[in-house]
Amino acid sequence: MGKTKEQAIHQFWSSFGLPAYDVNTVDEDAEMPYITYDVSTGSIGDFILLTAFLWYRSTSWNAITQKAHDIEEYLTTMSPPAIKIDGGRAYFTKGSPFSQRMAEPGDDSVRRIYLQVNAEFLTN
Repeated sequence: MGKTKEQAIHQFWSSFGLPAYDVNTVDEDAEMPYITYDVSTGSIGDFILLTAFLWYRSTSWNAITQKAHDIEEYLTTMSPPAIKIDGGRAYFTKGSPFSQRMAEPGDDSVRRIYLQVNAEFLTN
């Protein structure tokens, strides 16, 4: 049996070696680096834009930028990544624009990158 669409989205964001949290469920004691993501789903056949943030605490952009590049490379070298869901598969592709650096007001040591990924839910 496959996963729900929500479980597939969590599995996707959790596959990059960092803790991943639905934006509404971040642990109060969560330590950076981690990923937060929105959960958006639709019907089978829908094309959905997913958004996420990479969060790092650092004085440099090097590590967080490398992680964004790793995710982008994963999305462009697979054809496309798929996760089995109930009734089909969830496919993930690079959104456009894919990434954008964001300032974190009030904390100069927080580095944040906004990511956009497309999800498509298809039947088997």
